[in-house]
Amino acid sequence: MLIRNGTIDDISPIVALHVESWRTAYAGIMPDAFLNGPLDDDRLALWRERLDAPVPGAGLFVGHDDDGDLLGFVYLLPAPDGRVLLDNLHVRPGSTGSGAGSRLLRRGLAWVADEHPGREVYLEVLSANTRAVAFYERHGARRTDERMCRFEQGFELPEYEYAWRVN
Repeated sequence: MLIRNGTIDDISPIVALHVESWRTAYAGIMPDAFLNGPLDDDRLALWRERLDAPVPGAGLFVGHDDDGDLLGFVYLLPAPDGRVLLDNLHVRPGSTGSGAGSRLLRRGLAWVADEHPGREVYLEVLSANTRAVAFYERHGARRTDERMCRFEQGFELPEYEYAWRVN
């Protein structure tokens, strides 16, 4: 897998993968009306904003297979509290368990160590997403909080916060 910096040219495959990943991972967790309804437009608006006007200090890394198809991506950005939020880590459904997610996570954490030395990296994961929870725990993340995640679409779900200290 080739990992490189993401650009505006990656928007279509990122949006498609993000939607497919959520529909797969969150089926039975998030409301069907959201997953099968406005999710495409919601993710397109999110990525258009992120890539048209990048947050200073944010990092986007995309991983491609030998044919140039997007296998996954990781997106990190500085948080107001001084930490770095790992906001997205997605691997194409069907490619989970291939090591792509581990490689993207390691790339993201190494980038934080270089670009934001000494800062803690954290993420928020829905507690019902047990596969993701297990993945982050296997990769050394420690659970630091539990709370409700309130979605602007009008629903809330329990989530965990996990963190790493990177040097």
